[in-house]
Amino acid sequence: MCAWLQFPLKIDASRKILHIDMDAFYAQIEIRDNPALQDEQVILARDPRKTGGTGVVATANYHARQVGVHSAMSAAEALEKAPEAVFVTPDFDKYRKVSEQVHGIFHQFTDKIEPIAFDEAYLDLSDYEESLVTIAHRLQQKIFDELALTSSVGISFNKFLAKLASEHNKPAGLTVIRIEDIRPFLDAQPIESIRGVGTKTAERMHELHIENGNDLYQLSQDTLIDEFGKQGFELYQRIRGIDDRPVQYERQRKSIGKEHTFNPPVRSEQETLDEIRSIAKEVVQALKNKKMHGKTLVLKLRDEMFNTTTHRATFNDFIENDPNVIYNLAVDILEEIGGYTTPLRLVGLTATGLTPISFENITLSLYES
Repeated sequence: MCAWLQFPLKIDASRKILHIDMDAFYAQIEIRDNPALQDEQVILARDPRKTGGTGVVATANYHARQVGVHSAMSAAEALEKAPEAVFVTPDFDKYRKVSEQVHGIFHQFTDKIEPIAFDEAYLDLSDYEESLVTIAHRLQQKIFDELALTSSVGISFNKFLAKLASEHNKPAGLTVIRIEDIRPFLDAQPIESIRGVGTKTAERMHELHIENGNDLYQLSQDTLIDEFGKQGFELYQRIRGIDDRPVQYERQRKSIGKEHTFNPPVRSEQETLDEIRSIAKEVVQALKNKKMHGKTLVLKLRDEMFNTTTHRATFNDFIENDPNVIYNLAVDILEEIGGYTTPLRLVGLTATGLTPISFENITLSLYES
């Protein structure tokens, strides 16, 4: 047996990391768009009764999961477990569009975002003085208000713990793991729930009588490294609540936007114009803060039936970062699509085609102030 150096380990609890995971994302979108599915077992896969038994489950709602249906299961096996289930053929283009909306909301809270998939991401909120619980509730509420979708959030001081926390109380859950919670939380976890323990590793751990987090915690660094190599050292750290991996985020924004939601809806043209003017000021301020400017302006509208449309205008020159310019361009876009015609639940403006302002923009304004 090799004698490994015992590296000193220290928990860095200074960061504020949030992991957000949309609840049964694809299935939830389908149920939102077809409320008749609300009380059904919904499986996202081609119906095996129509395909000769072929197909794989993309995901399933919680009603179907309760009887053992899960992603990557064959559709035929899913049918055996849930013979009364409704099979819905996945529409990944639709899910991608909704994912963009979700991630757009993330960006309203921070730019330090590491996307993991269509339906989940890490957010580094270490710069916030406000309570992360308050921020998380606000984020969950905003997603629900704008997209009618629920999400689960985990909060801790590193990615490993935040991810475990988000999975702990689904759906629509919010779990916080503080430094004093590490042992009671991790000790009780089944070994399969520890991030980094795959199927083969779990099988070997069961052979070693490692059934839960506490069993793993009792093993020495030497033993874990001898059994599992580099992964063993990582598990030795993780089960002690140590994970120094940073949130990997894109530093250059592709778009900057602001939105206002209304309940009750906006019901007049003047009120709509007033909101556009207010949003234009917010967008300009955000662009100036980021020292960016763009060539495309997007107007987003959602009516009282939750139908969402976007309309854009692109220019050869960069749009001046002036609230009056942005406002007038947005009004032009609105008029091109027929003006105010229906009560609105949401109005938004987004500047895209962004480039850092590295020189004085001497292009003439499109509008006089």
